[in-house]
Amino acid sequence: MNERDCLLLQYIYEEQNLTRAAERLFITQPALTYRILQLEKEFGVAIISKRGKSIKLTAEGEYLVTYANKLLIDLRKTKDHLANMQNEVQGSLRIGFTSYFGRYKLPPLLKEFIHLYPKIDINVDSGLSSEIFELLLSEDIHVAIIRGDYKWFDQKHLIDEERICVISNEDIRLDQLPQLPRIIPKIERKAAHKYKNYTYSSLHQTIESWWNERFFAPPNITMKVDSYETCTEMVKNQLGYAIVPSVFVKPEDGLHCTDLITLDGQAITRKTWMLYRKASLHLNVVDRFVEYLKEHYVRE
Repeated sequence: MNERDCLLLQYIYEEQNLTRAAERLFITQPALTYRILQLEKEFGVAIISKRGKSIKLTAEGEYLVTYANKLLIDLRKTKDHLANMQNEVQGSLRIGFTSYFGRYKLPPLLKEFIHLYPKIDINVDSGLSSEIFELLLSEDIHVAIIRGDYKWFDQKHLIDEERICVISNEDIRLDQLPQLPRIIPKIERKAAHKYKNYTYSSLHQTIESWWNERFFAPPNITMKVDSYETCTEMVKNQLGYAIVPSVFVKPEDGLHCTDLITLDGQAITRKTWMLYRKASLHLNVVDRFVEYLKEHYVRE
């Protein structure tokens, strides 16, 4: 079983669909099916079972996926080590970051970093912090830039810190909030994530704790929208108030902002962190990127 076979099994597991898995491999579905048959012949087991148009991995197939994932990790580590042996800053750098950081802050930084080290091959993943954190746990990336208070037991550096505030079109008192219409992003409704011994407290949980500390009545939620940006637009159009990170409010919006403060006087904020494993710093490419990011963003 070679690297492409490992990817084939990984994509089938992720997609649960032969057509989509074939598209990710840039091959036709018949070619994918043929290779599955060859693997089944090689290992003497059935890898997938079909039920109409849907497919499902067999128990043997799932075991092979686990084996394939380990092979891919070992292969990436070997390639990184060989590139590192040449004592040049070259090789593959795999990073993951939250969508906001990737949209507004990372592109110019990466442009300059590539200019300094043109032999580096950068692979990036962008998405929810929970998704990026999972990639770090599985060693699919070297460095993660995520928001939220994840318990990470290796290297961790503060990149940014945002205030959380109540925004409204008109000046309002906090004791009025239970009676006023509130707009929330749907992402707030998601439950907290847990990854074995690594736990995460969501911004929704933090805001909920602040609310319960002050009010007995629940909030009057009248709108659930797709993002914090949409929350801000709805507030600008006098449709209610919202509780959002300050980064989503601009001075030209003309909105009233009240920072969330606990009853004991602590400001509620959302932090952005750079996470990585200390062991990965033996790779020149990771070491240089971490130092570069520290120079530009780390606030410690």
